[in-house]
Amino acid sequence: MTMGNSKADMERELKAGVIPWLRAKGFTGSFPHLRRTGQIATDLLTFQFDRNGGGYLIEIARCPPEGIVTSWGKAIPARGVKAWDVHPSRRKRIKADSTSSLGTDGWFRFDVQQPKELAALTLQKLSDETLWTDLGPSAPPDKLHLPR
Repeated sequence: MTMGNSKADMERELKAGVIPWLRAKGFTGSFPHLRRTGQIATDLLTFQFDRNGGGYLIEIARCPPEGIVTSWGKAIPARGVKAWDVHPSRRKRIKADSTSSLGTDGWFRFDVQQPKELAALTLQKLSDETLWTDLGPSAPPDKLHLPR
């Protein structure tokens, strides 16, 4: 069952309800990549849309205050790091249904649900106080740290 909602419809709803909430929580940056700078780490949040349309998920990660060095050697300062830049083993995917691990099945599906409902669900998921806890205060001291 397709509802006919477009990516633009979903983005509009996220920008109207979720992004202001994230800004109130200290996040800066431009949609879809946001960051919150702290003293011991920078929280990273990216909205990733399904390349085939109809859905999205959220990826979160943390990086040290000085930024990261990617696995291919590119140094990125914290003000420019995106969740996608952090190694997949060190980031978390936030889905509408976290029990589904197949493809995009567990994603927030705006081709099935209304954008307003998904924005509310997104806020609920992002409001979970334990969301960032298993990411630790910052990435472990390994290749992710910039050389001093």
